[in-house]
Amino acid sequence: MGYLQHPVTEDRPVRIGLLGAGWIGSFHAESVAHRIPNARLEAIADPALPAVEELAGRLGVAKISSDPADVLNDPDVDAVLIAAPARFHAGLIAAAARAGKHAFCEKPGGRTVEELDDALDAAGAAGVIVQFGFNRRYSSDFAAARRLIDDGAIGTPQLLRSLTRDPGNPDGIANPERIPPGTIFLETLIHDFDTLNWLNPGAVPVRVHAVADALVAPEAKEGGLLDTAVVTVTYSNGAIAVAEANFNALYGYDVRGEVFGSAGMVTAGGPQASTAMSYTAAGINASTVRLNVDLFHDAYTAELVHFVDSVKADRDGVQAPAAQAAGGADARNALAVALAASRSAQTGLPVDVATIAELRPAEPALHTVGDEA
Repeated sequence: MGYLQHPVTEDRPVRIGLLGAGWIGSFHAESVAHRIPNARLEAIADPALPAVEELAGRLGVAKISSDPADVLNDPDVDAVLIAAPARFHAGLIAAAARAGKHAFCEKPGGRTVEELDDALDAAGAAGVIVQFGFNRRYSSDFAAARRLIDDGAIGTPQLLRSLTRDPGNPDGIANPERIPPGTIFLETLIHDFDTLNWLNPGAVPVRVHAVADALVAPEAKEGGLLDTAVVTVTYSNGAIAVAEANFNALYGYDVRGEVFGSAGMVTAGGPQASTAMSYTAAGINASTVRLNVDLFHDAYTAELVHFVDSVKADRDGVQAPAAQAAGGADARNALAVALAASRSAQTGLPVDVATIAELRPAEPALHTVGDEA
């Protein structure tokens, strides 16, 4: 349909097109526009044109459209940032690859392993970079935990734990009918599955057993919404992991990880906004974080910095920066666990991950993000 026009911004080395102007897309757009000096937000596309117009006007983006094809076909766009709904992710990765665009994609990479494989095959054939938005890899505390594991500080991982408790309110879940079935596995716990896979390097998940229910919004269960889940994952090295999620943590946004090994233990994360605490007659108090973009503000930015640096390195013909970025194998492994967990929750039985997909360990990076500090 062609672009509409907004005031032009200054040039930046890597020109990015945003596909999806919703909550997380808008935050990523702000990061590209204001927090990543060697990137430029070149264009924005979303079927909801008023949202695009508002975002583009606020960030000074010249090109806007309701059609992602306009961004994908734009010769001035070097890479795309995919923040559309999950059902479009794999198709947009493949379309970006066919257009010769590098892609940063929010999780999950697809709704099935097969559609994700098709997208990754297209990216491989085109020789483009694809990175996925598993932001905990870029959080300083989780990255420090991975470095300790790599250094052998805790010995061999034996027990792992990861949890995500979304911030809630006393009235429960707002508009539960707008949350797609399967969200707790494919869009919430998939972060935990990637984190567990990443914190157990060299191993792959082999068996999954999930229990889930609608405890926060029981009235929504008939429509397929599950809001509380516990998942056990057994790994090829014998380690046993537990992931849990709930959609209504009244005290704040709570994300934590733990790895217990033969020589010790490492932990990361928590709901506190800072380490400051008050001790008064009313008791002990600490402020907590209420939004994902606040809890992982720096991590969200760091993952895009790495993506931009990788695209720039590819374009300039120099070595790409080493880091624990989530690539195709990582996205595929996490998706397989999520699908196995969903099947297990439906049947009540353990599910062998091999019945979902044949997995392989991701290639180890040269170092973990944060080594420079």
